[in-house]
Amino acid sequence: MPMKLHFLFLLLLCGLVTRAQDPLRFEKEIERIIDETSIKENPHTIFTGSSSVRMWRNVAETYPQYHVVNRGFGGSQMSDLLHYLDVLVLQSKPCQVFIYEGDNDISAGKSIGQIMKDAEKVCSRIGVASPNTEIVFISPKPSVARWQLKDQYVELNQALKSYAMEHENVKFADVWSPALGSDGVVLQDIFLEDNLHMNEKGYAIWGGSDPTILEALPIGELHLLIDFDLL
Repeated sequence: MPMKLHFLFLLLLCGLVTRAQDPLRFEKEIERIIDETSIKENPHTIFTGSSSVRMWRNVAETYPQYHVVNRGFGGSQMSDLLHYLDVLVLQSKPCQVFIYEGDNDISAGKSIGQIMKDAEKVCSRIGVASPNTEIVFISPKPSVARWQLKDQYVELNQALKSYAMEHENVKFADVWSPALGSDGVVLQDIFLEDNLHMNEKGYAIWGGSDPTILEALPIGELHLLIDFDLL
């Protein structure tokens, strides 16, 4: 390839990568989400993160005894959540925020270290602006479409779990383990046709009629607890 064409190709590639990581690509979607979920009373619990949260359309109905709001935005990464943290979480000062990020980060080639740096910044900002808010990291789930990246997922989940164990007011919900079969391979029947996004059977693992992870229990002030026996 001639040097000039090679240089132009690199410029184009860098431009595409920068655009793909630019959080402003979500600006209109965030405006729509806030418009649709803005209410007079602050929500008790906010779920946010990428499409696995966004597509959990009945999460509020799953936990009718709690004031739950879904503010997921598909395709997002931890850095995108960090950018929009004020409007999605901090201004509402919820009792709890469930965060699902890291899935798209790994797929985009980000290192575990970079993802955790962003996660730590998210926790730090929540801790300063809303110190009574409990943070729950939902583990990036396994999927057929991204199974070749499972080692990175396992490493990230361990890093998130370790971080939660070392920090007060941070918890970790394991949705990786219960999505595996007895052979240690991801279940095949819990996904839509793209083998990435979950169907109803997949969301039943997260919190269906017989929830195994996000178990709703009233302890003092209404509170969502994690079943740590599964971690």
